[in-house]
Amino acid sequence: MTTTISTKTKKSTVLWVMALVFGLSSCSDYLDVQPEDKLVEEQMYRNIYDADAAVIGVYGKFMALAEKNVILNEMRADLMATTRNSSPYLKEISEHNVSANNPYANPKDFYVVIQNCNNVLKNFDMMLEKKRFTQEQYAQRYSDIGAIRSWVYLQLGIHYGSVPYITDPIETIDDVKNIGKYPKIPFNQLLDELITFTENLPYKKVYETTSSLMINIDGYYTQKFFINKECLLGDLYLWKGNYNKAAIYYKNVMETSSNSASDTERFNIYRIKFSEVESHDDLAVGYRRNFEADATSLVNNNTQGWRSIFARDRDVLWNTEWIWSLPFENNFAPKNPFIALFSNKNGDYLVKPSQSAIQLWKNQTQANNFPYDARGEKFTYNIVNGDPVIMKYLYSSEAVASTGIANTKGQWFLYRAAKLHLRYAEAANRDNQQKVAFAILNNGIRTTYTPNPAPTDLTNVQQTFLPFPYDFNARMGDFPFYRDNWHRNTGIRGRAYLKSAGAVGDDVITTENNIIQEDALELAYEGNRWEDLVRVALRRNDPAFLADKVYQKLLSEGNGKADEVRSKLMNVNNWYLPFNW
Repeated sequence: MTTTISTKTKKSTVLWVMALVFGLSSCSDYLDVQPEDKLVEEQMYRNIYDADAAVIGVYGKFMALAEKNVILNEMRADLMATTRNSSPYLKEISEHNVSANNPYANPKDFYVVIQNCNNVLKNFDMMLEKKRFTQEQYAQRYSDIGAIRSWVYLQLGIHYGSVPYITDPIETIDDVKNIGKYPKIPFNQLLDELITFTENLPYKKVYETTSSLMINIDGYYTQKFFINKECLLGDLYLWKGNYNKAAIYYKNVMETSSNSASDTERFNIYRIKFSEVESHDDLAVGYRRNFEADATSLVNNNTQGWRSIFARDRDVLWNTEWIWSLPFENNFAPKNPFIALFSNKNGDYLVKPSQSAIQLWKNQTQANNFPYDARGEKFTYNIVNGDPVIMKYLYSSEAVASTGIANTKGQWFLYRAAKLHLRYAEAANRDNQQKVAFAILNNGIRTTYTPNPAPTDLTNVQQTFLPFPYDFNARMGDFPFYRDNWHRNTGIRGRAYLKSAGAVGDDVITTENNIIQEDALELAYEGNRWEDLVRVALRRNDPAFLADKVYQKLLSEGNGKADEVRSKLMNVNNWYLPFNW
């Protein structure tokens, strides 16, 4: 349900506020890095709509991190490679030999967002003290901005290791470099700080549907603009090694619509549901019915099947997959950075899929025995004019607008159901729930928990009989009639129309290897790969887990520095970027 804009004043205010999503200047200038004096506070933080403007202004600044987030998490790992057009700076990132003036490695952009968050949080405290909004309004907005700050700090820790943890506004952004005043803390201590702060946020759910921030604007319902705090907490606990706590937060999100009166929501939201073989009104890899042996019958368009995850409008089906996604629009800043990055038609073609990634997709086998993963060259990348082109970010922009002006629409992909399920499976596996992890990874709860041969009465099968967060009921039967909440769940590889990876009963390491491989196949170029490799390598105290994958990428690209880079990455200290600006 969306908020009704009841008055002209309220409508114009909210429209102005939401326009800030797409703008980093003008109205959001007051959120810049300079400290605010008393007069500015009085003028800019008067009421709930000023508070909303502050929230959206932070997200405007946050969107400036989109390109850097994707480059650092993908080019540093094994799935993304440089092209003939790549700058020396991108090559430095790929080869882990970063110069002091490399703009991708500059931490300043992260601290600009953090400084904005600190300013807003301070002023929200002031507004609450002066009763300029209610405790509930404060709790939701304070928690949102606090969670954004924690997310940014987590990225800083992943890429830089030891960083200054600053939670109050500072005089100037360059003060961050004052180590005497703001000493760096190691990543593990940073995780402790982030968990403590984020756990103590007063509101951990998404905004209430009655919030003035929850509206439809230019075809977008704004709910998915905002960070999901329980996903963030799950990630923090996963990094820290508290796997049960991580699984609890992930499962909370997976069960978002379990109590909904609508079957469409209850059975579909964040469930990774099976293919609709007749209508293909789904997000699965699928073929036309009775033509599964014909490769040309693959469902491959912007409104059906797996490809449509990245191309379709924000409709009901889109809502079943996406948890957090920020849009780039034609007529608003910030400009979509991904067209220039990925496209060889309308952009600069600066990055491409690595040969290692291409081979990984080719090594999979589909249920119809086709020897490749269709999520690879059919959907995630295409061969365009002889070049392998990463397509996930381009489906919305490749068409030409009706005016003849190039379409620059797009998305910054931040969190979706597949990532949620894979992170949950990773946590479950480490919490000694390998069968649950296997089910989520492969063909779903119902298939994994159905004995062979299946009984006619399904009363006591197709469910885990485990306590939360590992309780799943996926019964689907007719004698008696059952349709329980997870009956449509088909697993990550099941939705991708692939044969299972591994087997029930595999040990922790084997299962984890399969999950991390699936992260690459499913989530490539969505800004997750480097952090996945770092997290597992740290957990195992095994630098080779990470170093070997980067080595294989460089080797497959014919890069003569492959051996040198591998030797360098065998030292954990060399995983982190220099903290320079």
